[in-house]
Amino acid sequence: MDKDFEILLEEAKKFAKKRILTNYASCGHCGCALMTAKGNIYTGISIYSKCNLGRCAEYGAIAEMLKHNESEIKKIVSFSAKGLIYPPCGSCRELIRMVDDKNLETEIMVREDKVCKLKELLPEMYISKE
Repeated sequence: MDKDFEILLEEAKKFAKKRILTNYASCGHCGCALMTAKGNIYTGISIYSKCNLGRCAEYGAIAEMLKHNESEIKKIVSFSAKGLIYPPCGSCRELIRMVDDKNLETEIMVREDKVCKLKELLPEMYISKE
């Protein structure tokens, strides 16, 4: 594992601590850390609600990055409170893709021993001709 992913994995693990908020919501099922093309690191946690208003940890990390006027993601990893690396779900893959065209080259840790580029995880992408 390269040094950048070691750092990102340690950051994601810090936030992968499930916490009950109310009878209807919890957070921290998953923690995410990403590194931008500028070398900055942003993190996020998952939010779960019984009425389906929650968000994946990747959304939180990406929102934090966007607040700082960055959009190009170099590397990203998510870690669950169960102790597993979680690849981004389809919705998160699409979000990564939508915030910057260069993110097709984003390196995503899908397992401790495997890294893929986003473009490998988005088969048959729709590309508008407009």
